[in-house]
Amino acid sequence: MLKTLLAGAAALSIASAADAATYAIQAGRLIVDAAQPERGNSTVIVEKGRITRIDSGFTAPAGAIVVDERSRTVMPGMTDVHVHLTGTAGEPWYAGYTQKYSNPYAATVGLTHALEMARGGFTTVRDLGGDTGAVIAVRDAVAEGRFPGPRIKVSGAPLSIVGGHADAATALPPELAAAINEAHLNPSVCTGAAECQKVVRQLAAAGVDVIKIMATGGVLDPGAMGLEQHFTDEEMKAICDMAHAMHLKVAAHAHGARGIEAATRAGVDSIEHGTFLDAAGAAAMKARGTYYSATLMAFSGVQAIMGSGKLTPEMEAKARQTFAVWGKGLNLAYRTGIKIALGTDSAVAPHTEANKELGLMVSKGGMSPRDALIAATKGGPDLMNLSSETGTLDPGKSADLIAVDGDPLVDPTAVQRVDYVMVEGRPIPMKGE
Repeated sequence: MLKTLLAGAAALSIASAADAATYAIQAGRLIVDAAQPERGNSTVIVEKGRITRIDSGFTAPAGAIVVDERSRTVMPGMTDVHVHLTGTAGEPWYAGYTQKYSNPYAATVGLTHALEMARGGFTTVRDLGGDTGAVIAVRDAVAEGRFPGPRIKVSGAPLSIVGGHADAATALPPELAAAINEAHLNPSVCTGAAECQKVVRQLAAAGVDVIKIMATGGVLDPGAMGLEQHFTDEEMKAICDMAHAMHLKVAAHAHGARGIEAATRAGVDSIEHGTFLDAAGAAAMKARGTYYSATLMAFSGVQAIMGSGKLTPEMEAKARQTFAVWGKGLNLAYRTGIKIALGTDSAVAPHTEANKELGLMVSKGGMSPRDALIAATKGGPDLMNLSSETGTLDPGKSADLIAVDGDPLVDPTAVQRVDYVMVEGRPIPMKGE
């Protein structure tokens, strides 16, 4: 116990020292704002975790720690608005029912994946589904500087209908399903407007940052209820009304076209996946300013385990439906002028591959490299009400920045070549360091 306490104290001491240091990050190419022209040789000065100024050329104030990225592009860190830190890619659907998957174990997994996300260039992530206590523990431990990682926001357990995408009892033998329900291990499964609003209040009291609902069926659940609308219109509106009254936004997992449209009209703030988005749903999203997060990397993650026995036949059937329209929803959203934020659904595909999403937004979704980079750096902060804190490298903002080989404004694969990451003024240890 004493050794654990000493290790924690040491980690906090290191974090405090990093927060107090002055840094001079020298960039051969500088992107302050992905929507604006890039700059040439520049130096970003960071003091006490914030950007204080940007100098032309390469400078080094007295006493500053010099970070030499003169051969690279320095840019704002990316934001991933849809991750699952406590999950691991490639595991069979029943992995969560095995003995090792305790909530304390899940928290350690979450800390590992948080570091992977940061090393991949993500300085902010939003966890949209995990045990509420586990993901809050991961969020708070990283925020306190005990472990390296990005800024983290969490939803906790997603709201689901009985038998829906986040009902842990779905497709289990009756005795096991009854045991799960009797032990109240499905705290966010709800029926009816009043019961669903109670769950929202409970999540808010637990300290989550956003509410996640399973507005439609999903690919990676063992049920056979399809990919269309699950919650009723009344239930979804009640959830959104209560969440907004608690000053929380609502993210809706939604695949089917009518489910997307219904969730949008109910007042959700973002549509996650949006796989079968059609003209009516796109018009509703555009009219209401609803954000779209395509999570294109999830398709590649599912493809990687098709036919391996890790998915049920029902999962594989639903997956094949989605493969046929991979990227089409994002393309429609982009052409319609819907607001877009980068999301990956990492844990479906490996967290270490999350930065490949940008390339898919261009190749599959039809976005320009610049617009994809805007979605990756500014979209998430805007959706999460963090634009005053992160998303650009303007003086006064948090020092959330990365250095990459190449120019991501013309080559979206550049963000896959990350050399340096700083989150809130704290350098992230890279592999080999």
